[in-house]
Amino acid sequence: MSSNQKPPTKIESPQEPFKRAVASCMRALAGAPQLEVTYAPEKPSLIQSGAVVRARLPDLPRKFDKREVAVLRGQADAMALRLACHDNELHRRLMPQSSSARAVFDAVEQARVEAIGSRRMAGVSANLNAMLEERFQRGRYAEITNQADAPIEEALALMVRERLTGLKPPKQAQTIVDLWRPFVEGKAGADLDKLGDTIEDQRAFAHSIHKLLTSLDMAEEGQSPDEMDEEDSNEQEQDANQENMSQESSDETMGDIGQQQQSDAQPQSMEEGEFEETEAQTGDFEEESDYSEAEEAGDPRRPPTSQRAEPKGFEYKPFTRRYDETIAAEDLCEAEELERLRAYLDKQLQNLSSVVARLANRLQRRLMAQQNRSWEFDLEEGMLDPARLPRVIIDPQQPLSFKQEKDTDFRDTVVTLLLDNSGSMRGRPITVAATCADILARTLERCGVKVEILGFTTRAWKGGQSREAWLHAGKPPMPGRLNDLRHIIYKSADAPWRRARKNLGLMMREGLLKENIDGEALDWAHKRLLARPEQRKILMMISDGAPVDDSTLSVNPGNFLEKHLRQMIEEIETRSPVELIAIGIGHDVTRYYRRAVTIVDAEELGGAMTEKLAELFSEKAEPKKFASSPRKMLVPSSLH
Repeated sequence: MSSNQKPPTKIESPQEPFKRAVASCMRALAGAPQLEVTYAPEKPSLIQSGAVVRARLPDLPRKFDKREVAVLRGQADAMALRLACHDNELHRRLMPQSSSARAVFDAVEQARVEAIGSRRMAGVSANLNAMLEERFQRGRYAEITNQADAPIEEALALMVRERLTGLKPPKQAQTIVDLWRPFVEGKAGADLDKLGDTIEDQRAFAHSIHKLLTSLDMAEEGQSPDEMDEEDSNEQEQDANQENMSQESSDETMGDIGQQQQSDAQPQSMEEGEFEETEAQTGDFEEESDYSEAEEAGDPRRPPTSQRAEPKGFEYKPFTRRYDETIAAEDLCEAEELERLRAYLDKQLQNLSSVVARLANRLQRRLMAQQNRSWEFDLEEGMLDPARLPRVIIDPQQPLSFKQEKDTDFRDTVVTLLLDNSGSMRGRPITVAATCADILARTLERCGVKVEILGFTTRAWKGGQSREAWLHAGKPPMPGRLNDLRHIIYKSADAPWRRARKNLGLMMREGLLKENIDGEALDWAHKRLLARPEQRKILMMISDGAPVDDSTLSVNPGNFLEKHLRQMIEEIETRSPVELIAIGIGHDVTRYYRRAVTIVDAEELGGAMTEKLAELFSEKAEPKKFASSPRKMLVPSSLH
């Protein structure tokens, strides 16, 4: 065969030129040539971590129409405008404390960002319109008839958009706007009218939103945004002055060598600052505009509404609990199958096991270091301190000195790992989650910390016997949850790790992973923790998406399950002694939980789990402050 023959030309799919064009437009609109754009059959997301800026857009089908193209371009434009017109650090500083006020703050800020693009470019405006129409149609907002079910932050964002651009709300969202318009216009119509004056100034616009929240009785007592901003600016100025003084002193004493070391250190300091600012931005664009911490376009933003603004409280209910089950892993399949599944799990993750094991050993060393014996001296009671006896002999007037051993902060602790067993976790994510839970349980057990491993899913796809019972009952309206829950106990807190080890192989079983109803799972795990005798209780949720059950959402409001999840999180975080933390795999959980971290890849899970547990154990286990205490935002961080 002749060597001069040309290799066969690779045939390009029809989507590729369009994808490249969208990516180029995103970089140009965002002013970010380093932006990485990928496509996947998943939820769109925008990830910012240090110098890395990565956008993920949903993949197009092989045959796509104009509507799908416009929606994708709208999602891309929303992300690009967020990068171009939004300061994440400023947004974080001025963010309200309460979840309901924060939801409005986030939604209205995203409306500002999108309004800037709509006012400047007609094409962008058309793309964003298509995205919003698709989003509200998918969320079934047109079916909402009660103000209590209509998210006020969505209605406010659309009313702000209307003020800033003159564009009417999408047809599918007109109902929720009409439900809230009399209330909002009556209390804060003048504040809405003034927002257009500050659209190009994020700081001034944020202050205007705080005034709007005050008019709607949604603002909390405490520092005004001006005081928060001024205080933060003063702290930054003080830090800068201290750094300059330190550099000047070092220059005088170290000469040229010191100057060289400082020049080497400065980029590192900048990177750390950027990391601190942008790590809170990882996540997705789904259902909330908390883009200071996470960003995704294309899905509705639906955090809970303010109780002051709602005339009627939200009430979650299942249609029936008759078919729900809480079951031990060993009761779901035969022992031989569990052994086979466990062997398959070990084989799949031989390389990852060593990595997670190293991280777990690092966690163990940090915990064991806290167990080193330490004493308090010069006490009036306790164990006699023989080292202080000579001073009593020298001066009999001196009192005897006693000492007492200190207790470690993490003794008498129980940790619950609650794993999402939904179908979207199938494959690598559930394998990594099982391995990480396994290794961390063994590590914590060595350190005297009890660990419980739980999983949650449903017994059927798109409704099981619960749905059948609803059909037989004549399809009553607003039935509530319409699927059969399956809560799995992989390892109870009192069971030794060696006995429960094989149970984690159950997650590899074909057909186990179905749908996820997070709110009730969180409630179940929380109640189990409350029944434990340990003094300190930690609950870690690991999930890759918002609660989804097609059967339930098809006959209830589109935010029914999510609203209940937020209700349970609020209850635990404000009224329970349990310390709650969440890790999202490719999904923004920072918009739900106060203490949370979002990771891009399942491979990062081991590092994130060990780091967050180490942070908790390094803190003093002080009683939680409830209700009136202001919220402290915890900036998420990942360990690579």
